[in-house]
Amino acid sequence: MTLQLIQGLLLSFALVVILMPPYIRLLRFAGMGKQIREEGPESHFVKEGTPTMGGLLVIGVVLVLFILLRTPEGGVIAPLAALAFVGVLGAFDDQKMLWLVVVAAVAAFQIQQTYNLQGFRVPFVGDVFIDPRAYVLFAAVAIVASSNGVNITDGLDGLAGGTLVFAFVAFMLIALLNEPAQPNIAFLCALIIGALLGFLWFNVHPAQIIMGDSGSLSLGATLAVIALITGQILVLPLIGLIFVVETGSVIVQVLYFKLTHGRRIFRMSPIHHHFE
Repeated sequence: MTLQLIQGLLLSFALVVILMPPYIRLLRFAGMGKQIREEGPESHFVKEGTPTMGGLLVIGVVLVLFILLRTPEGGVIAPLAALAFVGVLGAFDDQKMLWLVVVAAVAAFQIQQTYNLQGFRVPFVGDVFIDPRAYVLFAAVAIVASSNGVNITDGLDGLAGGTLVFAFVAFMLIALLNEPAQPNIAFLCALIIGALLGFLWFNVHPAQIIMGDSGSLSLGATLAVIALITGQILVLPLIGLIFVVETGSVIVQVLYFKLTHGRRIFRMSPIHHHFE
């Protein structure tokens, strides 16, 4: 199994590295450049026109390779569907947040039905059981929160992609160490890790391409779905601590701004802009 994971990771990495240059040229030709806010950091103005939607290539490579190399079945359908559907929504639909909630609800229901999940594995405590309907609601909220957390983090060269690599490595190991092991989930994580490393080749400063909503929303949703399937959703905030901090900085900034009638804690949120 370890050899298959390494082969999948290297193959997805190689494909993204090979396909990304012509993909970038295609996006430039189509005029798919990033629009920079005037109130943003001055260092971001050089990114004006940098091709976005880089996440679509990552998604495409992962989906095609998984379908060709493995048999999509039962437990892996939900993360594959989240990756595909949320990726399309992020790229093309103006009402993406509404549809994200719908996709999250469907994915949460499918996970609960497939695995008959009725609770969570709490570290150092054990399994805690709740009503199945409450589980579906919690799972849907977790998927939406994770998706938006990654999306908020995607504002600095290499930040979202690099953080996602570490998160998917963690869940690949969790899937392998679970009893029973979940090889399909681990293999999907390996493909995503390889594709993200290939993407980072072109996304580190100065970025030649940006992940965009298509990648950040879909990969964030997929991360939460995998966390649910592996039974470690409560560990996700620790593994994805950067996403939690980024999202929290936005919430704190907005609340403080409203309560103090215009004052700010950070120069700009999310917090990575504050340090720029």
